[in-house]
Amino acid sequence: MVDFDEMVTSAVEKVIPGVVNISEVMLMKDAYLHVHPVPGVGSGFVIGEDGFILTNAHVVFGSQEIKVTLEDGRIFPGKIRGIDPLMDLAVIKIETSGLPVPEMAKDNNLRIGQMAIAIGSPLGLVGGPTVTAGVISALNRSIQTEVTFMEGLIQTDAAINPGNSGGPLISSKGVVIGINSAIIPFAQGIGFAIPIQPAMWIAEQLREHGEVIRPWIAINVVDVNPKLIAYYNLPTEKGVVITNVVPGREAEKSGVEIGDILIRIDDFDINNVRDLIKVINKHDVGDIVTLELFRGQGKVKLKTALEKAPSARPPQVPGV
Repeated sequence: MVDFDEMVTSAVEKVIPGVVNISEVMLMKDAYLHVHPVPGVGSGFVIGEDGFILTNAHVVFGSQEIKVTLEDGRIFPGKIRGIDPLMDLAVIKIETSGLPVPEMAKDNNLRIGQMAIAIGSPLGLVGGPTVTAGVISALNRSIQTEVTFMEGLIQTDAAINPGNSGGPLISSKGVVIGINSAIIPFAQGIGFAIPIQPAMWIAEQLREHGEVIRPWIAINVVDVNPKLIAYYNLPTEKGVVITNVVPGREAEKSGVEIGDILIRIDDFDINNVRDLIKVINKHDVGDIVTLELFRGQGKVKLKTALEKAPSARPPQVPGV
């Protein structure tokens, strides 16, 4: 029987050659609107032996200069190949080859209580990556960040400190199961990681297209809520109210109107915005879907085609 020390060290030794430190410089404005370079730090890991690195989007948002330090000490300038703020992922390219690629989990068949090992560069400390160990505390967690709503996350009590973002979360067998992404700063032992399977799908999109191609209905919506129900005498307590229909797009051509309440797409109930996002993401660009809506006190059904969503671009420093 393998003891605990041997299990952890063996797992780490398989992955750590492919873990990198990412240092970057952002331009920020102070209270007097003077622009200053501000250093930052994060982690990442190799996903292509030809120099592709996966990390978190928030690690490289607004970066003016990126340096990638490999585990063997070599340093390369990095270029952003693509960013997906919605899932907080980014792909960086460095000009080299023959890099070690860690083994990625083939599925997301994880269990609560199984070991989870986080590898990264917390606080930019020198001396190479560091390791913390814990367990998977929960699965399919959802959190609201500053820029997006993230769901399906792995919750772990393996310590994830500033600078760990973008590093791999691995199993006791040395297989990457997730990407360390977020912590709850006022709590202890609560960190979150993006499961590797959806992350790698996004990474491949970023490598190939420089963006993620997602389906979209060209509307803006808000959740039905008690205030809207009372003020407008809405006929339903669930659904999303359409507040804007983008002119000239498929939704408008299909007859969708401002003030409609979307309650169903095909066979799926739409109770809120989260449901809408989940259902749309089950489809591909070009799919035809049936919308069921309240219009006034009656219902209508319309068919519309899903379009390619506009590219999600990272925020830029104003005036820079």
